[in-house]
Amino acid sequence: MDDKELKQKFLDEIKKTEELIEEYRELTKPIAPDVAIGRVSRMDAINNKSINDSALRNAEEKLRKLKYAMSKVGSPQFGICGKCGGTIPVGRILIKPESMYCVNCAQ
Repeated sequence: MDDKELKQKFLDEIKKTEELIEEYRELTKPIAPDVAIGRVSRMDAINNKSINDSALRNAEEKLRKLKYAMSKVGSPQFGICGKCGGTIPVGRILIKPESMYCVNCAQ
């Protein structure tokens, strides 16, 4: 795979992640206390908001890593494990482009 194809893969993944972040932001908006929903429904909504908050943080972290990894495409550091210095297999980069570690170091 050449650098142009890899950058396109990163751009596609960044776009999907940004769309997901927007969805999570909508889902994590506060629920006004004057909105008439039942006590159990409000508790359920608070629980769902907590889960969506966590998913939002994870998506934002993934986006940050994707942008960082994309900036490294074409450089000598691209595809090099941040821990052991070994090569990250292309298959891993294609499946999880934000990977900064090889399979062994990621465990």
